[in-house]
Amino acid sequence: MRTPRNCFCLSLALVGFASLALVFLSNSAQGQAAGNESLPAAPHAKPTHLKHVLVVGQTKGFEHDSISAAMAAIYNMGQQSGLWDTEMRTDTELLTKKDLGRNAKNLNYFDLLIFASTTGELDMDATQKQDMLSFIHDDGKGFVGIHAALDTNYTWPEYGEMIGGWFDQHPWMTFQAPIINEDPDFPAVRHFPKAFVKFDEIYQPKAWSRDKVNVLLSLDPSKLDYSNNPRIHRMDHDFPVAWSKMYGKGRVFYSTLGHTEESWEDPDIRKMYFEAIRWALGMTEGSTESHARPAVK
Repeated sequence: MRTPRNCFCLSLALVGFASLALVFLSNSAQGQAAGNESLPAAPHAKPTHLKHVLVVGQTKGFEHDSISAAMAAIYNMGQQSGLWDTEMRTDTELLTKKDLGRNAKNLNYFDLLIFASTTGELDMDATQKQDMLSFIHDDGKGFVGIHAALDTNYTWPEYGEMIGGWFDQHPWMTFQAPIINEDPDFPAVRHFPKAFVKFDEIYQPKAWSRDKVNVLLSLDPSKLDYSNNPRIHRMDHDFPVAWSKMYGKGRVFYSTLGHTEESWEDPDIRKMYFEAIRWALGMTEGSTESHARPAVK
């Protein structure tokens, strides 16, 4: 029996379409794999208890373009690793232990709070502030501050005590920052070499003291330009880039890295925050003990 010509042509067309579809799917998979190279590998099985992370990116002052990139990176790292789910908000409504009803979560639901380049005096009343501090200090939950989290809540002394200080200018703006790794045993900075350079904006902190935190990364003072720079206020030339500390029972991590959108495409920066989140969630161990400033060679 002869196959009608139109049926034969249709069969060839379907075969050709299927081949093209296979090529397209193969190329798409390769592209997706390439885009995920900087993310941590997915586990063989998800943990029985998925951690819950709340990321807040409210801005009441300067608005950083990198907030969306930071939030997306944290969400993707949680999804890919299978270690946490992520709630992303640009308001402070969930920073409370009060039952909000209507299927809204509150701090009692979360294991970690992240401030992603928040700025200014956040919209929080006295009860919310008390609840947030209790979440970290008393409940032993974690806090991670990204970049401008240091440029936040200047009229709230306890916030400065919790995070470790406040922003006091960025003397060199965004530049090729010479960085020293002061604690290579800490999980969030273990992948960095002893000395390296990153293009980023490094904050100068005030109301900050080395003896109250564990400095993980700092600027190399021997490689900085101090000439004609009125923004330099630290006469000790001690400029931390990342630190860990305890606030009561809670673990706190802060880093000034992550100012630019491009920094969130840097595998080193993504790895640092991924490991910082794991540490703050209590999944890994790392020191919070202060140490002496390294001698400048």
